Formats: sequence, structure tokens, C-alpha cells
Amino acid sequence: MRIHFHPKLLDCLGNYNKSMLLSDVSAGITVGVLALPLAMAFAIASGMSPTAGIWTAIVAGFIISALGGSRVQIGGPTGAFIPIVYGIVVQHGVQNLLIATMMAGLMLLAMGAFRLGNLIRFIPVSVVIGFTNGIAVVIFLSQVKEFLGLKIDQLPGEFFAKMKSLFFHLNTLDVTTVLVSVVSLLLLLAWGRGARRFEWMRHAPAPLAVLVIMTALALLMHLPVETIGSRFGGIPQNIPPLSMPTLDLSLIGQLISPALTIALLGAIESLLSARVADGQIDDRHDPNQELMAQGVANCIAPLFGGFAATGAIARTATNVKTGGRTPIAGIIHAVVLLAVVLALAPLASSIPLATLSAIVVVVALNMGEWHAFKDLKRYSSAYRSVLLSTFFVTVVFDLTLAVELGMVLASLFFIYRMSDLTRIERIPLEDFYGVEALSDEDGAPRILAFRVFGSLFFGAANKMESQLVNLTVQPKVVILDMSKVINIDTTGMDIIRMVHKNLVKQNAALVLCELNDQPASIIQRSGFFDDIHAENVCSNLTEALIRAQHIESNARFTPSDYS
Repeated sequence: MRIHFHPKLLDCLGNYNKSMLLSDVSAGITVGVLALPLAMAFAIASGMSPTAGIWTAIVAGFIISALGGSRVQIGGPTGAFIPIVYGIVVQHGVQNLLIATMMAGLMLLAMGAFRLGNLIRFIPVSVVIGFTNGIAVVIFLSQVKEFLGLKIDQLPGEFFAKMKSLFFHLNTLDVTTVLVSVVSLLLLLAWGRGARRFEWMRHAPAPLAVLVIMTALALLMHLPVETIGSRFGGIPQNIPPLSMPTLDLSLIGQLISPALTIALLGAIESLLSARVADGQIDDRHDPNQELMAQGVANCIAPLFGGFAATGAIARTATNVKTGGRTPIAGIIHAVVLLAVVLALAPLASSIPLATLSAIVVVVALNMGEWHAFKDLKRYSSAYRSVLLSTFFVTVVFDLTLAVELGMVLASLFFIYRMSDLTRIERIPLEDFYGVEALSDEDGAPRILAFRVFGSLFFGAANKMESQLVNLTVQPKVVILDMSKVINIDTTGMDIIRMVHKNLVKQNAALVLCELNDQPASIIQRSGFFDDIHAENVCSNLTEALIRAQHIESNARFTPSDYS
């Protein structure tokens, strides 16, 4: 198999001009400024240092833009990864998180190389909404500790243990921290609304503006709240040296599931983001190239101390709204972040963690599609069951199990629906001019004709057996009109064989007519044409009826003649 590796950047450089450069620079600076507080907030919420978040945004952001399959995708750490990353850190430690991230990168690279990008689109929207809303709730719960200033050394990753720990530590609530959190939250919400009315507010991203305001207030008022400096010792003002995470081969098996979760979520979120961006810029991304870029980014970011990264929907939308039209904007966003770290890192030490927590809370509120719960009554019980089950399992257990359960439920409901559409109807032969419906002396028909609709597959096996195999009469010929059959699988083929064998035992014959391409192909490949004889496969129902009358009226009929 030939791997097609062609970054979208190469297509954009051919007609690149000064006007496009100015637009990309403007967008890149805006997104870079927006990404700084988000990267730190997501990292801290994930149990990592703010430095890890920043370098994830720089390294992964640069690679995803330079090698990706979208013109405007912005990559970096995202809120969706918070519960997953935090759970891995709590259970396996930071070093094993970095190993799991690199393993996920290899999985994403393989998915893109084997051109599996379009398969992500097969995940039902009910599953996507269910786990998206579930992740939003998990993110919100993860911020209760920082938002309220609770004195908890390490918040458990498991849902019930987490809720128990939060409940029993509510008495450690810090009033000053709560005030800073609430004011930060109100400012973030107010800034978002104000930006719709005032032009000048649109030029300053809400997270950065609130971060600056609350940091200044905390310094001027000498507020006793925890900061980046007090917990992490600040942010180093240098480029971290390349280092390979420590690999413990005995733990590789335990990291496969977390790595698969990172890869699955990264693929879903990045391709959803790219699809949304396509509609905004009238373009079409390459999903396989995008997955390969995500894979490379997640393999390299851990070498700089970074962790899981993917396409960020909010930052990508901001990039588009501010004029970004090529991957150059994403590259500039990474360069801006690098410049900020090298020049202004010491200023980050005074940022209150409560403000970063408020930023993450707003992200959680915005990422959830809460209207979907209100609209549930408009949809089928199957849709509601899949969405609510995925949501519940995401919140209480984990994302991987939630997606697996959602896909299984969606598949079962689909199978049921398809089997419900499959039906078999008896054809009244009296309706055909010139064809005599022959019957025995007791009135039992000697020729039966059935028209089959839909798909003959494993999900419809019971229906097929009850109507075709277990016949209440013993005709000499059974005709199956297959003109309305669009598909036959191996189980459907076995049912047809069973019908044929039962008829042969009764000295009767089976005649097929009007086979479509797929059914004809599988019947031929299975060797059934040789069993039934070519003359018993007719082009239309009229020919099949003539053939059936010939068989029925032939006094020398034996099973070997027509079986």
C-alpha cells in the first residue's frame, strides 16, 4: 500500500501573497494570545504543570498546522482531554502519560496511513453528543476543588471517589478563592456578551483579558490565593531539552487502553473541528493527512514535556473569524506562544489558579450541547437511549467504555430497524394473466411465490426462517422474487440454502428471479448457482412462473433434476 502524505500547506504556498500573509499574521497573533491562558488552564486541570500545556500548544500546534490536512486547523491541548489525562496521571504517573501519548500518536499515524479517516464519520451523532456533554460535566466537576479552594492533596480520578472527596472537604472552602473564582467567571461571561456589542472588546480574547485583570487585582490587593508561582514555582524562561520519557515495558499492556482512548478522542475532535472549519471557509480537508499530522504531533510533543493534543474547535473558529486562511496562521500562533514564553514567562507566576479554573469552567459550559437534552423528546427512543447511556457512562466511568457502549447500542438499534424493514410477502399468482395457480385436490397450492424486500442479513434470520423455511404447506415449487433485495450476507445465503434443501427433501424445487448485482454476486461466489441449476434462475417473475409450471407439470420430475 502506498502512503499518501501531502500536507495542505504545500497546496497553499503556490499562490501565496502579501495580503494572505497579513491576514494570517493577524489571525496567528490573536489565536496565539488566546491559546496561552487556555494551554495553562487545561494543563493544570489535567494534573500537569502549566509549562507542559504551553509546550504542548507550541510543539503540537506547529506540527499540526505544518503537516495537517486542513487549511485553518489550530492544534494544542483541549478541554476534552482533561478527564482522560488526569485519570492517567493519577493512576500511572506523568512519565507513563507521556508514553501513552506517544503510543496514541503511533495509532493516529497508522489510522491516517491506512486511510481510516472517513471511518470516524460513522460514529453516530447521538454518541458524539453523549460523550461531549459527558466530558463537559466531568471537566466541570474536576474544577470544583480549584474553584472553591478546597484543601485536597490529590483529587481522585474515579467518579464516586471524587464526589466523596469533594463532599468531605467542603468544610475547607476558602472564601477569598471563591470570590476570585466567581468574579473571574462573571467577567468571562460579561466579556463574551460585551464583545458582541463593542468592537474594541473583540480584539482582546476574554480569557487573556480576564487573566490580566484578575492577576493585577490579586497583586494590588495582596489577595491570599494560590498562584502558578506558589504551586509550580513559575514557568521556566527557556526551551526545554529534548528527553525521552522513561519506558517501563511491564506497563505497556496497561497503557494500551488509555492510549487508544487518547487516539480515539483526538481523531474524533480533530476531524469534527476540521469539518466545522470546512463549512466556514468553503474548503474540504483531507482526514487521513490530518490524522497523520495529529499522530506526528503526539509523538513529538512528549519529547518536550508536552502531552495529548488535537484540533481545537474554539481556537480554529477564532482563527477563521480573524482572517486565517492557510496553515501559516497556525504556525505563527505557535511562534507567538514561543515568543511570549521566552520574553514574559516570569509574569505568569502571579496568575491566580482560581482564575484559570474559571476559564476551564466556561470552556466546559460552552463545549456541551445542552440543548440536545431539551430536544430529546423530538427523537426516537433509540436515539435517546444511545445519547443518555453514552452520557451517563462517560460521567460515571470513562470515555472508552462510553463510546464502546454507544456504538454497540447504536448498532443493535440499527440492526433491529433494518430487520424491521426486511419483509416477505406472498404473491397472489391469480393476478398474472395466463398463469394458472395450480392446486392439489385439497386446495393446497403446488406453486408458491414470494417477493422479498430489504436486506437478507443475520438480523432478519428469524423472520426469514419463520416464513420461508417452516412452510405450513408442501408446494412443488417455491419462487423467490428478489427484485427488491438490495443485499445478502452469509447468514441470508445460508437461509436460502436451507430453503432449497428442505424443498429438495420434499421433492420440490426453488426458483429465483430478478437478482440485483450484490445478491447475484454472493450467490454465484458461494457456488449456489451450481446447486440450484442455472435454468432455475430467471430474469423476471413471468419467466420464473413459466419455469415453475414446467417443473410442476413434468411427470418425470426428481430432486436430482432441479436441485
